Amino acid sequence: MSGGASAGRSPAGAETPDPPTRPATFGEVFAVREFRPLFATYLLSTIGDELARVALTVLVYQRTSSPLLSAVTFAISYLPWLLGGPLLSTLADRFPRHRVLIATDVARALLVTGMAVPGTPLPALLALLLVVSLCAPPFESARSALMADVLDGDRYAVATSLTNVGSQVAQVVGFALAGALVAVLEPSTVLLLDAATFAVSAGWLWGRLQRRPAPSDGEEDGGPRSVWRDAGEGLRLIARTPRLRAIIALTWVGTLFANAAEGIAAPLVVEDLGEGSTQVGLFLAANPLGVTLGGLVLARVLTQARRERLVPALVVLSLAPVLTAGLVTAVGGPGRGAYVLVLVLVFVAGLGAAWTIPLNVAFVQTVPAAYRGRAFGVAVSGLYAVQGVGVLLAGLLAEGLRPGVVVALVGGVGLLAVVAPLASYVRTQGHVAPGAPTGGPSVS
Repeated sequence: MSGGASAGRSPAGAETPDPPTRPATFGEVFAVREFRPLFATYLLSTIGDELARVALTVLVYQRTSSPLLSAVTFAISYLPWLLGGPLLSTLADRFPRHRVLIATDVARALLVTGMAVPGTPLPALLALLLVVSLCAPPFESARSALMADVLDGDRYAVATSLTNVGSQVAQVVGFALAGALVAVLEPSTVLLLDAATFAVSAGWLWGRLQRRPAPSDGEEDGGPRSVWRDAGEGLRLIARTPRLRAIIALTWVGTLFANAAEGIAAPLVVEDLGEGSTQVGLFLAANPLGVTLGGLVLARVLTQARRERLVPALVVLSLAPVLTAGLVTAVGGPGRGAYVLVLVLVFVAGLGAAWTIPLNVAFVQTVPAAYRGRAFGVAVSGLYAVQGVGVLLAGLLAEGLRPGVVVALVGGVGLLAVVAPLASYVRTQGHVAPGAPTGGPSVS
């Protein structure tokens, strides 16, 4: 899920809290002591990740002069989610989550330091990068699951919005900072800075997080369970729970079509709208900006119950402007007026895409506490996959059709494709997984 999935529950013996009569405030979220290091270290690590991606891409290109190897280097960091996300995420349910966070940060600090050693052979460099990337699924699963231990339901929703916004800002800062640093420093020095971000994060988390036991002891019938069995149990939980199936189906299908147009941004803006590379960047920034603003407003102004009622309308709002933008491009042809209108439509689609926040909260409220990490791994692994598939399909269609026509098809087919998962989502509202808690978590 966007920003991570986690579940909430009431302390043992406590009454289920009444739904909040007003949304939580940003101040109430930051007043929770453990949220601050979770939020800040996430931003710090995100900035460090972008530093490493740019530095390694430049380093590999300097050594090989191969655009393909540079692209492969950039893409390696996403592979672990696709190849082993559900499996690696079980670690967040088998061990104390604060230990998983600290251990993976320490491991990444050491591994990135090794990558910064001058003269490291290219195969070893790529292998180290892959191992570093393997730390992401357990870290993100543990972080998102731990969020529910320190935040109640509506505070979690606001925290999710803040995390999404922070992630967008951190990526922009990371890329901009990386470009500036690589211009004046050696890539190996930039990698050392990345290693330092992980070291600082590990120390911060070690000093500020409460020590909690593992949600499950990793044993059953007197013997240890395998991670394969844990991963399978997580998948089976989702498969047998209509509510979880509906939420994941809607998330994957909606994301597939909402983000597909990004893959053909350059030909759409340059060929169909007659603009330049600067306008391509603005086009790509319009949707995330809408998501950021829409998420902040949705989380801060409305309660979770009202957010959930808005999900169908918001899903439509995230796709209908995509269809309209494609039609404007295909019919209006090149011109600044058409470009500005398309930009506005993409921004509005981003506002609608804030539906991911109430869906994320609904997801975590349905998952039993001991399954949070595994459920998150399944959801995020699928998101990575569908985003890649959507971009690939849009690119393939654009080989034979005008980009504007492809965007219109993406929006139109997307509106039809989300009907079934939306109906399932509405039909299963109020359902929980077997053994799942029904209240919000206690605040530490």
